Amino acid sequence: MLKKILIAVDGSSYSTNTLRYLGQLFHHLPDIHFHLLSIVPTSSLGSAARDWLSEAELLNTISPATRKMLVSQKKYMQQALDNLKRLGIDEKQVQTSVSLSQRSVADDIIHEARKGKYDALLIGRRGIGKLQEIIMGSVSATILEKCHDVPLWIIDGQVNSCKFLVPVDGTSHSLKAIDHLAFILADNPCAEVTLFYSKAILGSHPTIEPKDFYAIWGEEWCEEHLRRPDSLFHAPQQILLDGGFPAKRIFWLETDMGIDPSRQILRQALIDDFGTIVMGRRGEEVSKGIFRGVSDRVLLMAEGVAIWIIG
Repeated sequence: MLKKILIAVDGSSYSTNTLRYLGQLFHHLPDIHFHLLSIVPTSSLGSAARDWLSEAELLNTISPATRKMLVSQKKYMQQALDNLKRLGIDEKQVQTSVSLSQRSVADDIIHEARKGKYDALLIGRRGIGKLQEIIMGSVSATILEKCHDVPLWIIDGQVNSCKFLVPVDGTSHSLKAIDHLAFILADNPCAEVTLFYSKAILGSHPTIEPKDFYAIWGEEWCEEHLRRPDSLFHAPQQILLDGGFPAKRIFWLETDMGIDPSRQILRQALIDDFGTIVMGRRGEEVSKGIFRGVSDRVLLMAEGVAIWIIG
């Protein structure tokens, strides 16, 4: 099946990092399509007016500075396309578009991701302090807060490894993250996947009940793969195998070190040079308490890695 990835770019070095990441993982793989999207912010009109004005009408109302930014972004798109070609991605696999914002930059990106039914939305994260980013509300933080129905790939800095670290805990959102990974990495010749469980003091200690998963994976599959004593690792591995990912590049890792599982995840990623961490997250309606969710804390502290959030 053709995979569709929406990539939000703005011409910055952070956008360059995202392109490099794509080339590293998906060069010479023809079954994936990329849409590079740039949203140029407009502030001269209220949101209500922007909703009913066409793109051509908006163009006549913008400031000289916004017009200059629009021209700059269109030039950047050609450079981005050339970069992807040099990285081994065929020009036919790439679509580009530059638009003036109709709502806000974050809301327009989310709208496009949903409208186009993309398999993932990729965004680069700016190199400011992670705590300030969450508090001040950058575009990436806003998208993370609002977009729970499209898998998010958040790239922080330069990522040089094709190794994936996937925390598992026996929950449905953990297995859904594995399911997304299996779909994306099918036929990928370079990726390695390590399934990771931390027995950290503040971590969960899961008991898996196959009946809880019947609606998603079916009774027969659940009884076969979730009833085993090693189902915490076996079931995610089976999802990867069912998706066509080779067994020789799937590994298991368990540790009881540390106190906070989010810190242990990041520590393991640093020690073993993992380039991407893949995590499921609970729905936005679930209260996460004063310590927030593990995926939130990983995002808050992560540097120099890509993080895929599926939930």
